[in-house]
Amino acid sequence: MYAAQIDYHRACSLQEAIALLQEHEGAKIIAGGHSLIPLLRFRLSDASSLIDIGRLDELKGISRSNGCVSIGALTTHAELASSDVLKDACPIIPEAAAVIGDPQVRNRGTVGGNLAHADPGSDLPTVLVALGAEFRVAGPSGDRLVAAADFFQGLMSTALGNDDVLTSVEVPAAQAGQGMAYAKYIHPASRYAVVGAAAVLTASGDTCSAARVAVGGLTPSATRAPSVECSLTGNGLGEKAQAEAASQVANDLGDDLLGDISASAGYRLKMAEVYVGRAVAAAAARTA
Repeated sequence: MYAAQIDYHRACSLQEAIALLQEHEGAKIIAGGHSLIPLLRFRLSDASSLIDIGRLDELKGISRSNGCVSIGALTTHAELASSDVLKDACPIIPEAAAVIGDPQVRNRGTVGGNLAHADPGSDLPTVLVALGAEFRVAGPSGDRLVAAADFFQGLMSTALGNDDVLTSVEVPAAQAGQGMAYAKYIHPASRYAVVGAAAVLTASGDTCSAARVAVGGLTPSATRAPSVECSLTGNGLGEKAQAEAASQVANDLGDDLLGDISASAGYRLKMAEVYVGRAVAAAAARTA
């Protein structure tokens, strides 16, 4: 099947991209194209025009400053996976990026495109929700920051307006005593997450003083697991405590669970406990 007739425009700056979005109703942003092009080809989505931002250097790169790491929206997954800055400041991101798709996807797909697409099986949304990241969004009225937990609003739905462009991701750098890990049940064909779990734990001595846990792949968008976090916080990080915490995840997912030909909702729910447990165990081991 072929996509419908679509106009193409290449933006030479961020402001031009925003202006083109305002000028062409129904236009969509394209960068790497790994998410959007298949949807257009199979007419699962439509666009009057494509605004290509793939050559905007101002939206590329990874930098660290004042306890925060800034990741440009046009940074590729391969660049995330190989970044020494991220390996030092936020190692869960390279860990997750390394298991996204295949080498072609990692070398062409971009952070911004992945997040704006908001597929429930994507890895980065789960990781960034657990990290408490913020997304910088540019629009006709200027820039604004949106918390990751507020950015994802449902199945392939985000807080982006029709004339908005996601420009960067702002992530707090790891603190002393903090360990983080991502565990993924990989679909063997698509490489998406059947279930993905991210854990960010802070230990003070032998006690977990803070926990952030998120789950993806089985709900319309990545979601925090407050029952798991509550079970961990204030307690030790031994195997019994980890297992007890992971067993609480079903309390956090509600009734709107996803199921398909790859895995039923019930199976995904069972696997959520397993992969939350693995993420928590790995993060706990890294707090030392």
